[in-house]
Amino acid sequence: MRILADIFSATILFMIPLLLVALGGMFSERSGVINIALEGIMVIGALCSCLFLRVLDASGFGPAYPQWAMFLAIVMAAFTGALFALLLAFASVNLKADQTIGGTALNMLAPAFAIVLTWAIQGQGQTTILIPTWARMTQETFGIAVKETFFQTFLFKSFYQTTIWAVFIFIITTVVLYKTRFGLRLRACGEHPQAADSVGVNVYRIRYAGVFISGLLSGIGGLAYTLAAGSAFQSTVAGYGFLALAVMIFGNWKPINILGASLFFALFKILGSYSGSIPFLPKFDSIKASEYIYLMLPYVVTMIVLVLTSKKSRAPKAEGIPYDKGRR
Repeated sequence: MRILADIFSATILFMIPLLLVALGGMFSERSGVINIALEGIMVIGALCSCLFLRVLDASGFGPAYPQWAMFLAIVMAAFTGALFALLLAFASVNLKADQTIGGTALNMLAPAFAIVLTWAIQGQGQTTILIPTWARMTQETFGIAVKETFFQTFLFKSFYQTTIWAVFIFIITTVVLYKTRFGLRLRACGEHPQAADSVGVNVYRIRYAGVFISGLLSGIGGLAYTLAAGSAFQSTVAGYGFLALAVMIFGNWKPINILGASLFFALFKILGSYSGSIPFLPKFDSIKASEYIYLMLPYVVTMIVLVLTSKKSRAPKAEGIPYDKGRR
Protein backbone atom coordinates (compact mmCIF):
# COMPACT_ATOMS: atom_id res chain seq x y z
CA MET A 1 0.00 0.00 0.00
CA ARG A 2 2.90 2.36 0.75
CA ILE A 3 4.36 2.02 -2.76
CA LEU A 4 0.88 2.55 -4.22
CA ALA A 5 0.45 5.77 -2.23
CA ASP A 6 3.90 6.93 -3.38
CA ILE A 7 3.03 6.27 -7.04
CA PHE A 8 -0.32 8.08 -6.83
CA SER A 9 1.25 11.03 -5.00
CA ALA A 10 4.11 11.35 -7.50
CA THR A 11 1.70 11.05 -10.44
CA ILE A 12 -0.35 14.01 -9.22
CA LEU A 13 2.84 15.95 -8.51
CA PHE A 14 4.15 15.53 -12.08
CA MET A 15 0.69 15.97 -13.58
CA ILE A 16 0.42 19.54 -12.26
CA PRO A 17 3.15 21.16 -14.43
CA LEU A 18 1.91 19.27 -17.49
CA LEU A 19 -1.64 20.48 -16.86
CA LEU A 20 -0.64 24.11 -16.27
CA VAL A 21 1.69 24.38 -19.27
CA ALA A 22 -0.69 22.54 -21.63
CA LEU A 23 -3.53 24.86 -20.59
CA GLY A 24 -1.21 27.80 -21.22
CA GLY A 25 -0.36 26.51 -24.68
CA MET A 26 -4.09 26.02 -25.34
CA PHE A 27 -4.83 29.70 -24.65
CA SER A 28 -2.12 30.83 -27.05
CA GLU A 29 -3.06 28.45 -29.85
CA ARG A 30 -6.80 29.04 -29.42
CA SER A 31 -6.04 32.70 -30.14
CA GLY A 32 -4.15 31.73 -33.29
CA VAL A 33 -0.50 31.86 -32.13
CA ILE A 34 1.57 28.66 -32.07
CA ASN A 35 3.55 28.63 -28.83
CA ILE A 36 6.58 26.38 -29.28
CA ALA A 37 8.31 28.47 -26.58
CA LEU A 38 6.57 26.71 -23.66
CA GLU A 39 9.87 25.04 -22.68
CA GLY A 40 11.72 28.35 -22.55
CA ILE A 41 8.93 30.09 -20.64
CA MET A 42 9.01 27.29 -18.05
CA VAL A 43 12.77 27.79 -17.62
CA ILE A 44 12.42 31.55 -17.10
CA GLY A 45 9.52 31.15 -14.64
CA ALA A 46 11.41 28.53 -12.66
CA LEU A 47 14.65 30.53 -12.72
CA CYS A 48 13.19 33.79 -11.40
CA SER A 49 10.92 32.16 -8.81
CA CYS A 50 13.73 29.98 -7.43
CA LEU A 51 16.06 32.96 -7.17
CA PHE A 52 13.23 34.81 -5.42
CA LEU A 53 12.76 31.91 -2.98
CA ARG A 54 16.47 32.04 -2.24
CA VAL A 55 16.21 35.77 -1.43
CA LEU A 56 13.19 35.18 0.82
CA ASP A 57 15.02 32.35 2.58
CA ALA A 58 18.09 34.50 3.22
CA SER A 59 15.97 37.41 4.49
CA GLY A 60 14.17 35.22 7.04
CA PHE A 61 10.72 35.98 5.60
CA GLY A 62 10.44 32.54 4.00
CA PRO A 63 11.08 30.45 7.13
CA ALA A 64 8.78 32.73 9.15
CA TYR A 65 5.92 32.79 6.61
CA PRO A 66 6.57 29.82 4.29
CA GLN A 67 3.23 29.70 2.45
CA TRP A 68 3.09 33.46 1.92
CA ALA A 69 6.60 33.22 0.52
CA MET A 70 5.51 30.40 -1.80
CA PHE A 71 2.54 32.45 -2.97
CA LEU A 72 4.85 35.35 -3.81
CA ALA A 73 7.17 32.95 -5.66
CA ILE A 74 4.21 31.68 -7.72
CA VAL A 75 3.31 35.29 -8.58
CA MET A 76 6.94 35.90 -9.58
CA ALA A 77 6.96 32.79 -11.81
CA ALA A 78 3.71 33.87 -13.48
CA PHE A 79 4.84 37.48 -14.00
CA THR A 80 8.28 36.65 -15.45
CA GLY A 81 6.85 33.87 -17.63
CA ALA A 82 4.26 36.29 -19.02
CA LEU A 83 6.89 38.96 -19.73
CA PHE A 84 9.04 36.43 -21.59
CA ALA A 85 6.01 35.23 -23.58
CA LEU A 86 5.36 38.81 -24.72
CA LEU A 87 8.53 38.53 -26.83
CA LEU A 88 6.77 35.81 -28.82
CA ALA A 89 3.59 37.90 -29.01
CA PHE A 90 5.50 40.91 -30.35
CA ALA A 91 7.33 38.83 -32.97
CA SER A 92 4.16 36.99 -34.03
CA VAL A 93 1.59 39.80 -33.95
CA ASN A 94 3.51 42.99 -34.67
CA LEU A 95 6.39 41.68 -36.79
CA LYS A 96 4.33 38.83 -38.33
CA ALA A 97 7.37 36.59 -37.97
CA ASP A 98 7.26 32.82 -38.34
CA GLN A 99 5.84 31.65 -35.01
CA THR A 100 7.66 28.32 -34.96
CA ILE A 101 11.06 29.93 -35.54
CA GLY A 102 10.30 32.63 -32.94
CA GLY A 103 9.35 30.03 -30.35
CA THR A 104 12.44 27.93 -31.11
CA ALA A 105 14.66 31.00 -30.67
CA LEU A 106 13.14 31.68 -27.25
CA ASN A 107 13.68 28.04 -26.26
CA MET A 108 17.37 28.43 -27.10
CA LEU A 109 17.63 31.78 -25.32
CA ALA A 110 16.04 30.76 -22.00
CA PRO A 111 18.49 28.08 -20.72
CA ALA A 112 21.50 30.12 -21.88
CA PHE A 113 20.16 33.17 -20.03
CA ALA A 114 19.49 31.01 -16.95
CA ILE A 115 23.07 29.74 -16.86
CA VAL A 116 24.57 33.22 -17.38
CA LEU A 117 22.39 34.74 -14.65
CA THR A 118 23.02 31.99 -12.09
CA TRP A 119 26.76 32.18 -12.75
CA ALA A 120 26.65 35.95 -12.30
CA ILE A 121 24.84 35.58 -8.96
CA GLN A 122 26.41 32.42 -7.52
CA GLY A 123 29.80 32.24 -9.23
CA GLN A 124 31.08 30.54 -12.36
CA GLY A 125 30.15 26.88 -12.68
CA GLN A 126 27.49 27.06 -9.93
CA THR A 127 24.29 26.55 -11.89
CA THR A 128 22.23 24.87 -9.15
CA ILE A 129 19.71 26.98 -7.21
CA LEU A 130 18.58 25.12 -4.12
CA ILE A 131 14.89 25.18 -3.13
CA PRO A 132 14.25 25.82 0.60
CA THR A 133 12.83 22.86 2.52
CA TRP A 134 10.00 25.00 3.92
CA ALA A 135 8.42 25.24 0.44
CA ARG A 136 6.58 21.93 0.92
CA MET A 137 3.23 21.79 2.72
CA THR A 138 3.17 19.17 5.49
CA GLN A 139 0.75 17.90 8.12
CA GLU A 140 2.11 20.56 10.48
CA THR A 141 1.00 23.25 8.01
CA PHE A 142 -2.61 22.25 8.65
CA GLY A 143 -2.16 21.24 12.31
CA ILE A 144 -2.72 17.53 11.56
CA ALA A 145 -1.05 14.81 13.61
CA VAL A 146 1.48 12.85 11.55
CA LYS A 147 0.39 9.27 10.84
CA GLU A 148 1.71 6.68 8.39
CA THR A 149 -1.63 6.16 6.65
CA PHE A 150 -2.35 5.74 2.93
CA PHE A 151 -4.21 9.06 2.78
CA GLN A 152 -1.51 11.09 4.55
CA THR A 153 1.26 9.53 2.46
CA PHE A 154 -0.68 10.20 -0.75
CA LEU A 155 -1.56 13.79 0.16
CA PHE A 156 1.43 15.11 2.09
CA LYS A 157 4.51 13.31 0.76
CA SER A 158 4.88 15.81 -2.08
CA PHE A 159 2.31 18.53 -1.50
CA TYR A 160 2.99 22.07 -2.68
CA GLN A 161 0.88 25.18 -3.00
CA THR A 162 1.14 24.91 -6.79
CA THR A 163 -1.20 21.89 -6.64
CA ILE A 164 -3.95 23.94 -4.99
CA TRP A 165 -3.58 26.77 -7.48
CA ALA A 166 -3.60 24.33 -10.40
CA VAL A 167 -7.07 23.11 -9.36
CA PHE A 168 -8.40 26.69 -9.26
CA ILE A 169 -6.72 27.55 -12.55
CA PHE A 170 -8.24 24.52 -14.27
CA ILE A 171 -11.75 25.45 -13.11
CA ILE A 172 -11.30 29.13 -14.04
CA THR A 173 -9.85 28.17 -17.43
CA THR A 174 -12.83 25.98 -18.29
CA VAL A 175 -15.31 28.70 -17.29
CA VAL A 176 -13.43 31.48 -19.09
CA LEU A 177 -13.03 29.53 -22.32
CA TYR A 178 -16.65 28.41 -22.70
CA LYS A 179 -18.78 30.73 -20.56
CA THR A 180 -17.41 34.24 -21.09
CA ARG A 181 -17.31 36.80 -23.88
CA PHE A 182 -13.51 36.79 -23.79
CA GLY A 183 -13.44 33.01 -24.31
CA LEU A 184 -15.76 33.29 -27.31
CA ARG A 185 -13.62 36.01 -28.84
CA LEU A 186 -10.44 34.03 -28.17
CA ARG A 187 -11.82 30.97 -29.96
CA ALA A 188 -13.12 33.12 -32.82
CA CYS A 189 -9.68 34.69 -33.37
CA GLY A 190 -8.14 31.23 -33.63
CA GLU A 191 -10.78 29.93 -36.04
CA HIS A 192 -11.66 32.88 -38.27
CA PRO A 193 -9.97 36.17 -37.28
CA GLN A 194 -11.42 38.07 -40.27
CA ALA A 195 -14.96 37.26 -39.13
CA ALA A 196 -14.09 38.27 -35.55
CA ASP A 197 -12.60 41.54 -36.79
CA SER A 198 -15.72 42.28 -38.86
CA VAL A 199 -17.85 42.40 -35.68
CA GLY A 200 -15.47 44.70 -33.83
CA VAL A 201 -13.10 42.24 -32.09
CA ASN A 202 -9.51 43.51 -31.86
CA VAL A 203 -7.67 40.40 -33.08
CA TYR A 204 -4.24 41.76 -32.22
CA ARG A 205 -5.26 42.48 -28.63
CA ILE A 206 -6.89 39.07 -28.19
CA ARG A 207 -3.80 37.29 -29.51
CA TYR A 208 -1.59 39.29 -27.18
CA ALA A 209 -3.90 38.28 -24.31
CA GLY A 210 -3.77 34.61 -25.33
CA VAL A 211 0.03 34.55 -25.41
CA PHE A 212 0.22 36.55 -22.16
CA ILE A 213 -2.02 34.04 -20.35
CA SER A 214 0.05 31.25 -21.86
CA GLY A 215 3.14 32.82 -20.29
CA LEU A 216 1.42 33.19 -16.91
CA LEU A 217 0.48 29.52 -16.71
CA SER A 218 3.72 28.20 -18.20
CA GLY A 219 5.80 30.24 -15.75
CA ILE A 220 3.90 28.68 -12.83
CA GLY A 221 4.31 25.32 -14.55
CA GLY A 222 8.08 25.83 -14.60
CA LEU A 223 8.11 26.34 -10.83
CA ALA A 224 5.77 23.36 -10.35
CA TYR A 225 8.09 21.13 -12.39
CA THR A 226 11.15 22.25 -10.42
CA LEU A 227 9.39 21.44 -7.14
CA ALA A 228 8.35 18.04 -8.51
CA ALA A 229 11.73 17.12 -9.98
CA GLY A 230 13.84 17.58 -6.87
CA SER A 231 15.38 20.03 -4.46
CA ALA A 232 17.03 22.41 -6.93
CA PHE A 233 16.72 24.24 -10.25
CA GLN A 234 19.45 23.42 -12.78
CA SER A 235 18.64 25.65 -15.78
CA THR A 236 16.47 23.03 -17.48
CA VAL A 237 13.02 21.48 -17.33
CA ALA A 238 14.09 18.29 -19.16
CA GLY A 239 11.83 18.66 -22.18
CA TYR A 240 8.66 19.00 -20.13
CA GLY A 241 7.50 21.94 -22.25
CA PHE A 242 7.52 19.76 -25.36
CA LEU A 243 5.75 16.99 -23.47
CA ALA A 244 3.10 19.57 -22.51
CA LEU A 245 2.68 20.37 -26.22
CA ALA A 246 1.98 16.68 -26.83
CA VAL A 247 -0.53 16.71 -23.96
CA MET A 248 -2.27 19.74 -25.49
CA ILE A 249 -2.50 18.09 -28.92
CA PHE A 250 -3.63 14.76 -27.45
CA GLY A 251 -6.21 16.70 -25.42
CA ASN A 252 -7.46 18.32 -28.65
CA TRP A 253 -7.09 21.86 -27.22
CA LYS A 254 -9.90 21.23 -24.68
CA PRO A 255 -9.42 21.66 -20.88
CA ILE A 256 -11.17 18.44 -19.78
CA ASN A 257 -9.29 16.34 -22.34
CA ILE A 258 -6.02 18.04 -21.37
CA LEU A 259 -6.63 17.08 -17.73
CA GLY A 260 -7.00 13.43 -18.68
CA ALA A 261 -4.00 13.53 -21.00
CA SER A 262 -1.85 15.12 -18.27
CA LEU A 263 -2.76 12.33 -15.86
CA PHE A 264 -2.06 9.70 -18.53
CA PHE A 265 1.42 10.96 -19.40
CA ALA A 266 2.38 11.65 -15.77
CA LEU A 267 1.43 8.09 -14.82
CA PHE A 268 3.77 6.65 -17.43
CA LYS A 269 6.57 8.92 -16.26
CA ILE A 270 6.16 7.73 -12.69
CA LEU A 271 5.93 4.08 -13.74
CA GLY A 272 9.29 4.61 -15.44
CA SER A 273 10.79 6.16 -12.30
CA TYR A 274 9.34 3.54 -9.91
CA SER A 275 9.92 0.53 -12.20
CA GLY A 276 12.44 -1.01 -9.82
CA SER A 277 9.90 -1.02 -6.97
CA ILE A 278 6.99 -2.54 -8.93
CA PRO A 279 7.28 -6.35 -8.70
CA PHE A 280 5.18 -7.32 -11.74
CA LEU A 281 7.21 -5.28 -14.27
CA PRO A 282 9.95 -7.10 -16.27
CA LYS A 283 13.48 -6.34 -15.01
CA PHE A 284 15.55 -6.78 -18.22
CA ASP A 285 18.55 -7.83 -16.12
CA SER A 286 20.34 -9.29 -19.14
CA ILE A 287 20.38 -5.94 -20.93
CA LYS A 288 23.14 -3.44 -20.20
CA ALA A 289 21.92 -0.14 -18.72
CA SER A 290 18.40 -1.59 -18.53
CA GLU A 291 17.32 1.12 -16.06
CA TYR A 292 17.01 3.54 -18.98
CA ILE A 293 14.38 1.41 -20.72
CA TYR A 294 11.63 2.49 -18.33
CA LEU A 295 12.93 6.07 -18.16
CA MET A 296 12.23 6.28 -21.91
CA LEU A 297 8.67 5.08 -21.35
CA PRO A 298 6.81 8.44 -21.18
CA TYR A 299 8.50 9.74 -24.34
CA VAL A 300 7.95 6.51 -26.29
CA VAL A 301 4.30 6.52 -25.22
CA THR A 302 4.05 10.18 -26.30
CA MET A 303 5.23 9.37 -29.83
CA ILE A 304 2.95 6.34 -30.13
CA VAL A 305 -0.11 8.25 -28.90
CA LEU A 306 0.55 11.18 -31.23
CA VAL A 307 0.90 8.82 -34.19
CA LEU A 308 -2.40 7.14 -33.33
CA THR A 309 -4.38 10.30 -32.56
CA SER A 310 -2.90 12.99 -34.83
CA LYS A 311 -5.48 12.40 -37.59
CA LYS A 312 -8.32 13.00 -35.14
CA SER A 313 -6.79 16.14 -33.65
CA ARG A 314 -8.34 19.36 -34.87
CA ALA A 315 -6.17 22.42 -34.36
CA PRO A 316 -7.66 25.95 -34.60
CA LYS A 317 -7.94 26.80 -38.31
CA ALA A 318 -6.05 30.10 -38.15
CA GLU A 319 -3.30 28.77 -35.87
CA GLY A 320 0.14 29.92 -36.98
CA ILE A 321 -1.17 32.31 -39.65
CA PRO A 322 -0.19 35.97 -39.02
CA TYR A 323 -3.27 38.17 -39.17
CA ASP A 324 -3.23 41.01 -41.67
CA LYS A 325 -6.05 43.48 -41.05
CA GLY A 326 -5.99 44.58 -44.68
CA ARG A 327 -6.73 41.10 -46.06
CA ARG A 328 -10.15 39.45 -46.26
